[in-house]
Parts: sequence; C-alpha cells; structure tokens
Amino acid sequence: MAFSVLNPEAVRQAPLSREPYSFFLGSGVLKEDAIPDLKRDFPDITKPGYLTVNEVDLKGRFKALVDELESEEFTEELSKKFGKDLHPYPRLTTIRKLSQAKDGRIHTDGPSKVMTLLVYMNDEWDTGGSGRLRVLYDEKNFEPYAAEVPPTMGTVFAFLRSDNSWHGHQPFTGERKVVQVAWVTSAEELDRKKNRNKWQQMFKGIFGR
Repeated sequence: MAFSVLNPEAVRQAPLSREPYSFFLGSGVLKEDAIPDLKRDFPDITKPGYLTVNEVDLKGRFKALVDELESEEFTEELSKKFGKDLHPYPRLTTIRKLSQAKDGRIHTDGPSKVMTLLVYMNDEWDTGGSGRLRVLYDEKNFEPYAAEVPPTMGTVFAFLRSDNSWHGHQPFTGERKVVQVAWVTSAEELDRKKNRNKWQQMFKGIFGR
C-alpha cells in the first residue's frame, strides 16, 4: 500500500518509552497536503462519545485515513515499533468529535485491548492542561505525569495495554476531534465492543447523557 494520508515516518521517528509502560508520542502523522480534505470530510457528529465507523458517514480523504489506519501495512509499522506482532488482532476504529466534562477519567483500558492508537485532528489547543491526555503513574493522580499529549492536528499517541497503563485527561467540554484504533484480543471481543457502543449511543440519544 502507498500511504496517501498517513505519514508512517512519524511512527518510525517517534521516541519509544517503556516507563511507566510502553508508549510513543509523535507528530506529523497526517500528510500536510491531506489535512484540508480531512477537515472537510470529518464526519458530522452531533453526539458526544466515541462512534464506531459503522455509525458515521465515511467519505473522501477521511475514509482513506480509516482504511490506512486499519491496513496490514500500518499494523506492520506498529508491530515493528513495539516489537510485538499485532497482525493477529482485529481492529476497532472509533471517532470522537465532542467531549463531556465526565470524559477522561483515569483508567487503564480493559484486558480485551492489546494496543490503542490515537490520532488527533484539532487545529490548535489553548486550554492549558484541560483535554490533554497524560501518561500517568497511578489511578489517582494527574501529577506527576510521564508525558502529556497535545490533541493538535497530526499528533499520534499509542500504547500497549497493561495493568498499569494509566492515562486520562483533566475535564474538557467541547470539540475535541480524535480517531482511535484499538487492537483487540479476538473477533468476539470486537463484536461485543461494537454492540456495546451501539447500545450506549442509543441510550445517550434517549436520555441525553
């Protein structure tokens, strides 16, 4: 595959950290000439939370981005980066446009996730620490932190899930565009997560929360 939207060199060049868990943080993962089209084609999402790719209208360069993120070629780049073969694991891609104040609470991700990657798509971020994901040392404290992720256009962050892969961000309400890809343990887990997300979104639509 010839990447038309993703810049895999951003993954190759990003420093890999092993403490407090395995992660990397890089920039420029979106090709500059693709950014105007990606902004134009970003799905028109009106609900908070993550939506699966089956729940939104994928079109144009944004659909190409999702295809490249889910490709075997990109998985190979990440496998080399982490020194772990990620090819056996199905991918779950979700998209968020709107955040609520309750989002971002410190957590590790469940054991059904193997690796998670986030690509941010916001033009700028001038809200201080609010809404900036942090790599954390425990389940209680936002400080000290090992790294802070600016959610600006083309920032890429990925980590291997572990029992101590604590992360979260301080409360933020508003537009915070991000694409998340999770490599999960099995096709059954993939289906379960998709179904759970569908029900969560349905209840949000009914109860407005």
